Amino acid sequence: MGTAEIQSHKTILIRSHIVTYGNAADPKITEQIRDEIETMWNAPQGKIYFDKEVYIVQFSITAEYNPEITPLEVLSNDNPRNNYFRIEEFAYGNISFVDGIGCNSGYFKLENLYRGSTTAAHEYGHTLGLEHPSDLDFRGKGAPGIMYPRGTLVDPQYQYDPTKPAGVTGGTLHPMYRKVRQQQDIEMLKIHRLDFSDSIAVIGEFSSVWHPDHLEISY
Repeated sequence: MGTAEIQSHKTILIRSHIVTYGNAADPKITEQIRDEIETMWNAPQGKIYFDKEVYIVQFSITAEYNPEITPLEVLSNDNPRNNYFRIEEFAYGNISFVDGIGCNSGYFKLENLYRGSTTAAHEYGHTLGLEHPSDLDFRGKGAPGIMYPRGTLVDPQYQYDPTKPAGVTGGTLHPMYRKVRQQQDIEMLKIHRLDFSDSIAVIGEFSSVWHPDHLEISY
């Protein structure tokens, strides 16, 4: 979730603020997440056709580690730039997730957040309203876009193990090869459809879920 702001020089700036908490969160991993999101989403130097002109789309991501944040703070937040993520070594289902398509909260498994994993950038795409593509066979099409999930079929060089047949263990997408792409990802944000007021629009919606540690709850 964030704000889209019309700037001078035909630029639309998307601003988001990442807030982390949880037993595995700390300033270092928080900054790594921030840097991954900002770097990857700015990499394609995205452009869109907006208001009969071509605009550059840029991303400005800030972040903070807030170990003392309370459920009430998350629930009562009315700043559309804020996104809240709990980080723990254990996650139910063994995966990182967000609380919906177009949201501002989620739960990250620490193991998924190694440098270059692309997990944070992928989940950020969900917060802006992007879903997984419907066709998960990307063979013959080069490097996969950021929104392709684990299990996607890709060319051998983008697999966990390039020697494995497609679809078997090791023969699917390794997330580190995902990239933010102009047509697949930037254009799919549909910025031209946002409701701008005084040159600012909200992208995404408030889910505002404060997550407990999965080790402390029963399912």
